[in-house]
Amino acid sequence: MTTNQTGDERPRMLAIRQERFGGPEVLQPIEVPRPEPGLGEILVRVHAAGVNPTDWKHRASRLFLGEPPYVLGWDVSGVVERVGLGVTIWKPGDEVFGMLPYPHGAGSHAEYVVGPARAFASKPLGIDHVQAGALPLAALTAWQALVDTAGLEAGQRVLVHAAAGGVGHLAVQIAKARGAHVIGTASAPKHEFVRGLGADEMIDYRSTDFAEAVRDADVVFDTIGGDYQLRSLRALRPGGVLVSTLPVPAEGLHEEAERAGVRAELILVEADHAGMRSIAGLVEAGRLRATIADTYPLAEAAHAHEAGETGRTTGKLVLVVRD
Repeated sequence: MTTNQTGDERPRMLAIRQERFGGPEVLQPIEVPRPEPGLGEILVRVHAAGVNPTDWKHRASRLFLGEPPYVLGWDVSGVVERVGLGVTIWKPGDEVFGMLPYPHGAGSHAEYVVGPARAFASKPLGIDHVQAGALPLAALTAWQALVDTAGLEAGQRVLVHAAAGGVGHLAVQIAKARGAHVIGTASAPKHEFVRGLGADEMIDYRSTDFAEAVRDADVVFDTIGGDYQLRSLRALRPGGVLVSTLPVPAEGLHEEAERAGVRAELILVEADHAGMRSIAGLVEAGRLRATIADTYPLAEAAHAHEAGETGRTTGKLVLVVRD
């Protein structure tokens, strides 16, 4: 145990902190006091943590968290170190994975993190921490969009945009697990990969207008935003639903949706114990698996951001904190 200049005698840990907005170079490995679990919280020894587009968006400019300094990261897979007062569902030594409350619970890009006990579920059997750390935010986003918001049912047709991406490739698998007919958009070189996840049809967005190719979808899942939101309305049957992960609507989106007799919903992912347990169940049933694009040591988080911002990765990027 060390004492810093302020007299803080808490154990220290490595974290990736930024003091200002900017490029990946603003991410710096730094020693900070290890957090302590509060009421209803657990302290998790982080083994792996996913990196998501929201991380580099928050790094680059003011979004939801306000001004730096802060530690980013919402995905966690690790081992319970301590439990706070009132926690009964976890004990030290339990393996867990989950998503910290979005957006203000960020902080998983560190050796330890605290979060609400019910933001976590038991790490699925049969996968390692890298796999588990890749799943929470992206899989919860897809689950809450397709299942909780759209109510996707067996036999329905769903169009998944960016189907090879971090969220999209999980959405394809969740939709197939629900018994849906899945149509994906991706560049032609990625079609084989997405078909391997269960997609029934593929559209090359570079050469084909998806809004002309698809006209009877029950659900459209959009992770791109902008004019994709408006164009996606044309792909829906009357009564269908567009769910977009971009919380800002395109101009006139809701008015156009009303005229077309469809719904347009904008979703922000939420920490969700029940959702995490459902995702774990799909993993253990062999219905859901994250494709890992690459892994990086915690101290090289800036390189993970650089890779992610190219927009060319297939699957998920993960920081490995402990083997």
